[in-house]
Amino acid sequence: MKSKITVVGLGPGSVDYLSFNAYEKISNTSKERLFFRTEKHPTVDWLKEKGLTFNTFDAYYDKGDTFEGVYENIVEDLAREAEKGDLVYAVPGSPFVAEKTVQFLIEKSKGGLFELDFLPAASFVDAVLAAVKKDPVMGVKIVDGLQIQDQLSDTRMDTLITQVYDRYTASEVKLAISELFGDEHLILVVRAAGIDKMERIEEIPIYQLDHLDFLDHLTSVYVPALASEKKDKHDFFDLLDIMVRLRDENGCPWDRKQTHESIRNCMIEEAYEVVDAIDKKDYLLMTEELGDVLLQVVFHSRMAEEKGIFDIGDVIEGISTKLIRRHPHVFGDEDIDTANKVKEKWDEIKREEKLEKTHSESMKRVPMSLPALLKSAKIQKKAAKVGFDWDDVEPAFDKIREETDELLEVLKEPVLSGRRAKEEIGDLIFAAVNVARFLKIDPEEALNSTVDKFVERFAYIESKSIERGMDMNKMSLEEMDLLWEEAKTLKNG
Repeated sequence: MKSKITVVGLGPGSVDYLSFNAYEKISNTSKERLFFRTEKHPTVDWLKEKGLTFNTFDAYYDKGDTFEGVYENIVEDLAREAEKGDLVYAVPGSPFVAEKTVQFLIEKSKGGLFELDFLPAASFVDAVLAAVKKDPVMGVKIVDGLQIQDQLSDTRMDTLITQVYDRYTASEVKLAISELFGDEHLILVVRAAGIDKMERIEEIPIYQLDHLDFLDHLTSVYVPALASEKKDKHDFFDLLDIMVRLRDENGCPWDRKQTHESIRNCMIEEAYEVVDAIDKKDYLLMTEELGDVLLQVVFHSRMAEEKGIFDIGDVIEGISTKLIRRHPHVFGDEDIDTANKVKEKWDEIKREEKLEKTHSESMKRVPMSLPALLKSAKIQKKAAKVGFDWDDVEPAFDKIREETDELLEVLKEPVLSGRRAKEEIGDLIFAAVNVARFLKIDPEEALNSTVDKFVERFAYIESKSIERGMDMNKMSLEEMDLLWEEAKTLKNG
């Protein structure tokens, strides 16, 4: 028969929180089979006055490098003791609130070495909430002060931070929460909550937290929520709240008037502005423009949510699921070790998702609103994947010559030139895109570069004409061309 470890909660510190069952259990257990995680607890002081004797693991705290290591050592000792028979393990507060040794014990017990039983108790959370007179029904996030950097805070709800037991920890906590709430945000520092004559509550601005001289193992910090409009630094949820307010009946008349169709082009414009910032390597501007794109996502999602179609959660769920599904080499057990193989797998999964039975179906799914050069390149790549392509670039150059000749031929027939010329110009550009694809050059980037170069050289002509007292409108093409060549020489030099 397996031994049993009974885990007893001692409550947050006041004897008033110690249950009769817990007191009876530890009182009727011999010293040899009674273990306290620590004796540094007011309830333990009272128990010692009653003549109780027990074993503690405080020695591990003095020589341990990390709390994780201390807790692991305690659990290993308890498991060894359980081999000798049943035992009682007493912990401060509740066994199920901020008590890692209990979580480690639960994991250890899955190996079948021992059984676990629990005598729960009120936790320090209950005592702190009573001390600060807060109702947690609207939400309280509990955060470990020793791991503050690894835990996501949410300024929309109250936060209770545990184990702020010295100035160093308080300093780490201060830095973490001041980034979200601001230095002047008022917080409540609570020491020995619920313990008569020991309880102390101080309301201070965040920046003073590590100046306090009464911090110890009984200290917690309660951080009230912060309204969006009062924040120095906002998060994603604030953006959602702001959009709700802009769209509600007392919000902004312009925002309330918009539809998916009315702001359709805004998404395109904002996306191009991000690309422009990337090209300029202007990362401050890039931050701003990415925010504008995110606003469009939130705006469309909110309008859809108002009609019960979908919401931002559906958008996030969709892209998260897609990323996991399309990366089986990361989130599954497939072995894909090159970027090209990743792309091939992505396309394969995408075709399966879209139920594409033919390659032309894939071509037809290329968005109609894409710029023509980008769309041409995408279509050509899809055709090339099934072998509809030349072996090298020479025939692609020949195609440009062919399309040029056809365009010139059409222009000789004025009656046909309107409709046919448009068609042949399209063929010529499509052929040029094909050459760019063979040379691994993005045609959109190449043309944009040429446009920028043209503007720069034209500006040179204009500035030189003014500098030399010439009226540009009266200059001959030959005169302009000379300045154009000057601009080319200066740039190349």
